[in-house]
Amino acid sequence: MFPERLRALRKGEHLTLEQLANAINKDSPTDKAHESTGSQIGNWERGIRTPSYIEIQRLAKFFDVTMDYLTGLTENSTYDIARLFISDKTLQFNGQNLSSADRYEIYQLISGYVHGRTNAPHDEGPRTEQGKLDI
Repeated sequence: MFPERLRALRKGEHLTLEQLANAINKDSPTDKAHESTGSQIGNWERGIRTPSYIEIQRLAKFFDVTMDYLTGLTENSTYDIARLFISDKTLQFNGQNLSSADRYEIYQLISGYVHGRTNAPHDEGPRTEQGKLDI
């Protein structure tokens, strides 16, 4: 399960093996003992080798998934975005960092949308009446 998930996550981010290795090495620049290479990640994806606990932890952090999901112990890959908005993680939209005020406004918009959608009266079907506009 791990090799398939790792490959799917990497390809989903449109990264080569070397790009992924560089990215996870950049996240932990002081950990020279666990630097990853593209060929090493390729071996993990093919199931030839198994990464260490620390390497799995770094991959999970990079892809923002749990270690349980990455290793196949759980199928849950859903996120509660409300928790993400109140976390201390840096959030971006189209490459621009969101300020805490932006995060709060977006949280309020989503909350209002979801609340309004769940409390809206159910429609009996498509409307067939045509209205007139006095212009």
